[in-house]
Amino acid sequence: MRVNFELLNNRVTIDHNPKLNTVGVNLYYGTFQALRNISLKIPERAITAVIGPSGCGKSSFLRLFNRMNDLIPGARVEGRIELDGINIYDKSIDVVELRKRVGMVFQKPNPFPMSVFENVAFGPRRHGENNRGELEGIVERSLRRVALWDEVKDKLGQSALALSGGQQQRLCIARVLAVEPEVILMDEPCSALDPVATLKIEDLMRSLAENYTIVIVTHNMQQAARVSDMAAFLMMEDDRAGILAEYGPTAQLFTNPKDKRTEDYITGRFG
Repeated sequence: MRVNFELLNNRVTIDHNPKLNTVGVNLYYGTFQALRNISLKIPERAITAVIGPSGCGKSSFLRLFNRMNDLIPGARVEGRIELDGINIYDKSIDVVELRKRVGMVFQKPNPFPMSVFENVAFGPRRHGENNRGELEGIVERSLRRVALWDEVKDKLGQSALALSGGQQQRLCIARVLAVEPEVILMDEPCSALDPVATLKIEDLMRSLAENYTIVIVTHNMQQAARVSDMAAFLMMEDDRAGILAEYGPTAQLFTNPKDKRTEDYITGRFG
């Protein structure tokens, strides 16, 4: 098997206490089953890529971890989904607090129609921080973390919508970081960006993984190989629910997959 991918040399070990864990998860939208019997452990402070053909449930899977599927009428989850060993679908869970701990970056940059400063300060304000000095510190730290401070420090009062696409996406990541999450979910964060902006986001992801757990959905096989430590391959089965065909270290999955369907997908034979 020949795969022309640049792979990370990282070695990630999943211990008995993963950051995220799914056990026998089924997801339904009304009578349609979108995911079937998904069980996997996602390690802390690493990047896990979720790959697979369109319609296999990748984004639905991602949204399980901050309960965004709750907003979809008819959505129903079975099984157990854990953050630090706690079932996040338990009735006692504060969903607002959960979404503070588990932030999300969407496919297209979605800055709010307000200033650069207020975009980053939005989350801290919602959680009760109104001290101007504290907010200024949070905004600067968050923008520095995404390597955007030097580019926008003189434009903090200007509309975020005036930034380039790549800058907007980094701003959206800064907005997530401003509330100090533990997990960052990224749903095809580079699909709307040019190659230069894409590489900046990929470099940023590798830097952020030193302190955050990152789960990324991507259609770009090269990107998955470049940035992730672990990779999960989802696929459809019998034109029905998405299933987990294979999960493991990225280098193994891309160079020596255990499942023939994984090999067929990453080499372009289907999908």
